[in-house]
Amino acid sequence: MRPAFEVQQILQQQLHELPVLIDNSWKRRTLYALAKCRTSAMGGHIDRCDNPKCKKLHLSYNSCRNRHCPKCQGHLQQKWVREREKDLLNTSYFHTVFTLPDTLNPIALGEPRLLYALLFKTAWQVVRDFAANPKFMGAHNGMIAVLHTWGQNLSLHPHLHCIIPAGGLGKSGKWKEGKGKGKFLFPVKAMSKVFRAKMVASLRKEELLTKQEGQKLFKKNWVIYCKQPFFGPAQVVEYLARYTHKIAISNHRLIDVDKDGISFSAKDYRKGGKKHVVTLQPKEFIRRFAMHILPKGFTRIRHYGILSGGCKKECKAIIDAQIGKLEIVAIEFKDTCLGICPSCKKGRLQTVAVFDQRGPPKHWLTRLKSH
Repeated sequence: MRPAFEVQQILQQQLHELPVLIDNSWKRRTLYALAKCRTSAMGGHIDRCDNPKCKKLHLSYNSCRNRHCPKCQGHLQQKWVREREKDLLNTSYFHTVFTLPDTLNPIALGEPRLLYALLFKTAWQVVRDFAANPKFMGAHNGMIAVLHTWGQNLSLHPHLHCIIPAGGLGKSGKWKEGKGKGKFLFPVKAMSKVFRAKMVASLRKEELLTKQEGQKLFKKNWVIYCKQPFFGPAQVVEYLARYTHKIAISNHRLIDVDKDGISFSAKDYRKGGKKHVVTLQPKEFIRRFAMHILPKGFTRIRHYGILSGGCKKECKAIIDAQIGKLEIVAIEFKDTCLGICPSCKKGRLQTVAVFDQRGPPKHWLTRLKSH
């Protein structure tokens, strides 16, 4: 179902204000791209249905394919998840969340690339070291981590969503399950303390914190949340589909958009996830949205250990031979990026003409009007 309002509308209304609102050139470029997505400014193409009984022409404008765009994630999500399905192991997985305290938000705004890189690095160090400890697993484990930087009200809330298999490879190359017997991964209170200590040490080493600021951080409880294990591989794939290409706010959450205010739905997790409505001035909405535009080229989905690109093929073959290969039933997507004719629902669309921002040639416009 098409949303009633879109982030693009807000950006288009405030386009002339972007140079004043956003002082970062990369973020401005991203917002301009989102504002132009699937409009005549992007150019486009004309497709014809190959069904002999239809043959209808369809005009489409190009998408921006930006990873922060609410309109452009469906196709990218499908492709990524299809590739990850092949990597799943025949074991249970845990969903673990590493969260930074809001005290570090000024650093997240000033040095996002460095802080987020340290968050990835430190989270994996914690998981790797606890997995290597014979008390908990005694094996070389793996992790897939996805960076999210937002809260439900678009505030800055950096955290990592991680999926971690319940076992790993021991030094002898044999598969070893964790000592939690599938009920829990590692003790989260102990993980939280180690995570805090390692992160503070890294921040001080990079001179992003003073000694006094570091001491204040040790007085705060850092949060690591480990959810119950997934019931099966299908849930792991579903999780990946929901989280990997998620952005700060989807168009479907927008309730009302006008020049005086932007209203959207949000969950209050302090009240059990109860929904409420947040209303922001357009300029404030854009300011908050822009906080979650990642630095150019920054990788927000990363793989570690036995799930990393460098060794996952070899490790998976060894593990499959010991615990059995997993047969995956591919998850179904409702996305319509499959090139099916929207008119007859049977034929496939074939591109017959492409054009730039100047628009389609006149003879194609005549044909389109006749259809």
